[in-house]
Amino acid sequence: IGVLAIQGSFREHAALVRKAHPRARAVEVRKGCHLRDVRGLIIPGGESTTMANIARRFGLFEPLRAFQASGRCVWGTCAGLIFLAERLERGGKEGGQELLGGLDVGVNRNFFGSQIDSFECMIPWTATTSNGDDDAPFRAVFIRAPAITSCGPDVEVLAKYALPEAKKQKLVGTADEGLNEVVVAVRQGKLLATSFHPEITADARWHKLFVDMCAE
Repeated sequence: IGVLAIQGSFREHAALVRKAHPRARAVEVRKGCHLRDVRGLIIPGGESTTMANIARRFGLFEPLRAFQASGRCVWGTCAGLIFLAERLERGGKEGGQELLGGLDVGVNRNFFGSQIDSFECMIPWTATTSNGDDDAPFRAVFIRAPAITSCGPDVEVLAKYALPEAKKQKLVGTADEGLNEVVVAVRQGKLLATSFHPEITADARWHKLFVDMCAE
């Protein structure tokens, strides 16, 4: 499993890949040639505009697009979700930013606020992994996190976050007024995306799910 190692907590992702399956190997990806022998790729969180700029500077966009077009698995977490989204519906920077695309979702880039608004919570586990026997809620860590605000017909929703009353009040007068919950994890074929950071918890179930996807 490749982990894009140009920004973000790629080492933590690699550690949980190894924890998720004893035979899984994590490879740090910094050049297009590093994608040649991996079966799946994780795009970590970080700052999405910076990530796009670094990817462009090091000539990674075309190899990443070719990798995705080859039918191999890609998982984006937080900024990685923004990178995979087809539509940046709100919160985009002036002049836009280049996206990898492919995932039929719309994203509000700054839905959960700034760094000081970061939080964690427990969310029901509804996805299925090959062990199939652990359905306890998982700890979701949101750090300057985006939210998925629209999904195409082929997108499977894996997790939602119920908005607390204080957050609903902050949405009054915005385009998101009236929302009671938002989507925070989805799958579309070979693509997986999460708004939160599974890699900074000890729970390897999301990584197990991705390893299973790569083995399908």
